[in-house]
Amino acid sequence: MSNENENNPEDAQELQIQVPQDEHRGSYANQFMVAHTPEEFILDFILATPPVGIVNSRVLVSPAHAKRIVSTLQENILRYESIFGEIEVKSAIPTPENNQTH
Repeated sequence: MSNENENNPEDAQELQIQVPQDEHRGSYANQFMVAHTPEEFILDFILATPPVGIVNSRVLVSPAHAKRIVSTLQENILRYESIFGEIEVKSAIPTPENNQTH
């Protein structure tokens, strides 16, 4: 008799997630920067209040985990849009196409 979860260690046991009391409020970020080395991705979440931006949180993850994060975010964005409609994204960087004056 074989257990289906034997091939996927992530499914083998249920993980109970606890959020420490001081993290319940979370942190708001309206900017995001990514850097990487061969071993990790560095994700900086920033609260930009011009003329200053402050890193609220820095998260380091493995390349494989970064890819799983992207996949999970994409899946959840599709779910969100199926309920609430398409998310409109405006370019934060002016380009000739979106910065024309008439």
